[in-house]
Amino acid sequence: MASGDASALPEKRRPIRSFVLRQGRVSVAQARACEQLLPRYGIPYAPQPLDLERTFGRAAPRILEIGCGMGETTAAIAAAHPESDYLGIEVHTPGVGSLLKLIDERSIGNLRLIQHDAVEVLREMIAPGSLDGAHIFFPDPWPKKRHHKRRLVQADFVALLASRIKPGGYVHLATDWQEYAEQMLAVLSAQPRLENTAAGYAPRPDYRPQTKFETRGLKLGHGVWDIVFRKQ
Repeated sequence: MASGDASALPEKRRPIRSFVLRQGRVSVAQARACEQLLPRYGIPYAPQPLDLERTFGRAAPRILEIGCGMGETTAAIAAAHPESDYLGIEVHTPGVGSLLKLIDERSIGNLRLIQHDAVEVLREMIAPGSLDGAHIFFPDPWPKKRHHKRRLVQADFVALLASRIKPGGYVHLATDWQEYAEQMLAVLSAQPRLENTAAGYAPRPDYRPQTKFETRGLKLGHGVWDIVFRKQ
């Protein structure tokens, strides 16, 4: 566990990844999007702070989304909120290609994408106090107990994320795995720089679209838990 400066994660030991690169099948359209659109809408990873105002060409609220999946929710939120700028992080090529296609087809000018490990991007590319918010929707729950160490939402990671958010900014997590929701709530509650906006779990904010998968699960009686904390 990190000690001293909680804004950095240990770098000397080999990190435990919260993802496995199971790329699966990349469609022709997704591969074409990565080849043609990533240079336009993507940001290459580099171990140095990113100038977000230069990246987006303006000063605006900046929201980070970690784990965009296939990109439908990310694109929908960015398109519905042109007053803010959105930076997505996704490692899997099919999802990157899918989101790039959505950005191009819908002419979404306030969304950029980095294909790289989120912890390294946060640590090296995002300056402290530069984000107005962060979204982590339905991260891999790693349900087997022996795999819980791979979960993204751990104390060190939350400390790093909190350090990158401005006072008054927010962290919004969502999961459909109750045991992981309980862990998320406990970890965020233990972070002294964050405070809960609700008495426990929060109602789903209007800006987070309800996915088809989520709607189907709710009809079957499955739960979804939103957690929203603010930086003090």
